Amino acid sequence: MTDNPQLNALVDACHWIGLRGWCPATGGNMSVRSGEYQCLISESGKDKGALRREDFLPVEIATDRVLDSRTPSAETGLHTLLYRLDRGIGAVLHTHSVNATVLSRVERSDQLVLQGYEMQKSLGGQRSHRDRVAIPIFDNDQDIPALAARVADRAQSAPLRYGFLVRGHGLYCWGADVKEARRHLEGLEFLFQCELQRRLLEAK
Repeated sequence: MTDNPQLNALVDACHWIGLRGWCPATGGNMSVRSGEYQCLISESGKDKGALRREDFLPVEIATDRVLDSRTPSAETGLHTLLYRLDRGIGAVLHTHSVNATVLSRVERSDQLVLQGYEMQKSLGGQRSHRDRVAIPIFDNDQDIPALAARVADRAQSAPLRYGFLVRGHGLYCWGADVKEARRHLEGLEFLFQCELQRRLLEAK
């Protein structure tokens, strides 16, 4: 296994995610950048709450070529896309929480707008609850290259920040390193729960 100081932090983050039930039934996938040309991504079919260093496979960022005989996550192409789009991204976390999954279906537009929450300041660069934070939503697709192409097209018109939702599927979020990606995940999950409860109360 490639020596990567961020890998231990990613394994710890995966265990923390597992304890919160944000990746049930082996769902989700996690990765960390490993040098300029590769990333390490979780092996397919593994319980994310019990991942070890050995459960991450090297993949070429530019080509998606897997440098291992094992099978990486089926959604590897979304991770490599994000690393290509932004060289400042150092880690990507993909979770399947109830709040993210349900809210992505309740919101019918192509983005979830968050505003008025103090916890928005957990997201890099946000300084006020008055700011408008827009989280893109993409329709789910089992064709990952097609989904990645739609994400790439959207990024050309508006740079992706913090994360995006896949409808009925879950959340992708990221950061410059595992610590920041983990903070973004925790902040977004809190915001999603607040927004979902607000909508439920207002609907009564």
